[in-house]
Amino acid sequence: MSSVLVTGGAGFIGSAVCRLLAGQGRRVVNLDSLTYAGNPAAVAMLEGSPHYRFVHGDIGDTALVGELLREERIGAIMHLAAETHVDRSIDSPAAFVETNVVGTVRLLDAALDYWRETGDGFRFHHISTDEVFGDLPFDHGVFTEDTAYDPSSPYSASKAASDHFVRAWGHTYGLPVLLSNCSNNYGPWQFPEKLIPLTILNALEGRPLPVYGRGANVRDWLHVEDHARALSRVLEAGKTGETYLIGGRAERTNLQVVEAICDLIDARTGEGGHRDLIAFVTDRPGHDRRYAIDPSKTATELGWSPDETFETGLAATVDWYLANCDWWQAIRAGAYSGERLGVR
Repeated sequence: MSSVLVTGGAGFIGSAVCRLLAGQGRRVVNLDSLTYAGNPAAVAMLEGSPHYRFVHGDIGDTALVGELLREERIGAIMHLAAETHVDRSIDSPAAFVETNVVGTVRLLDAALDYWRETGDGFRFHHISTDEVFGDLPFDHGVFTEDTAYDPSSPYSASKAASDHFVRAWGHTYGLPVLLSNCSNNYGPWQFPEKLIPLTILNALEGRPLPVYGRGANVRDWLHVEDHARALSRVLEAGKTGETYLIGGRAERTNLQVVEAICDLIDARTGEGGHRDLIAFVTDRPGHDRRYAIDPSKTATELGWSPDETFETGLAATVDWYLANCDWWQAIRAGAYSGERLGVR
């Protein structure tokens, strides 16, 4: 495949995609506006590579996007740029509409103009979330590609809207689109407002470990590098117009996740008692009970399965944060105070 434009490629998942594709020898153009969660350090190892180019810019800048598409002869767009934190969406929903909905529509317009000029071979891969499906009972059910949308938060509503617009550009204009919806990601370079990195860092610093309600909410966890590999397979072999669900088959309650991190920190530091830092706090408004993905279609049609179990992936993630203190300490000392909760 020719050059790939990755939007949001300095973000947590986007940077993993850039590292993977460039490592495969593909030409990667990373378009990122570098908002608070954008992290140039996550792709710094690619600087100077003939397979990589970083462009500081916004997906809503159709002139810039059009210029990049033509200049780089882009064969595919992998659209990951998004506002993603549920708590922030509750506080400031308009920003999520602007980026996730309006930004996606503008990107689609630029892609459509380019595709009409260049003809066959182009693909638009939109990366989304399982949260668009709403929530599940604690004791049964899983999300599939046929599950009806039922978003609960401003974040998930904005992502649901962007999914619908992508499908509409496919149905109405014929744009070759692919969609994928993933479960909760974790791993290196994740901004410390999400549950796993927030818990790791608070535990290392001896701070309280906030858990919503009684920690009973369930999420399916997926290591970010497994997700990146799945996205590469969707782009390569996915059928135009189809949706693929990507999950780790690793359901855990939020409390189980926090307790597992505490036990790993105990073992790594030789200091026990980190579970004593767990602090149950008032639940988030509209908090979904459970997410669970059936990735059978992705596994069967594309031959993908996760390499990491939750146990191996979490241990590697804790080790990564222990080995990269300079990065996260700079974040904690700056714009991010560590007080915002991290349950997605």
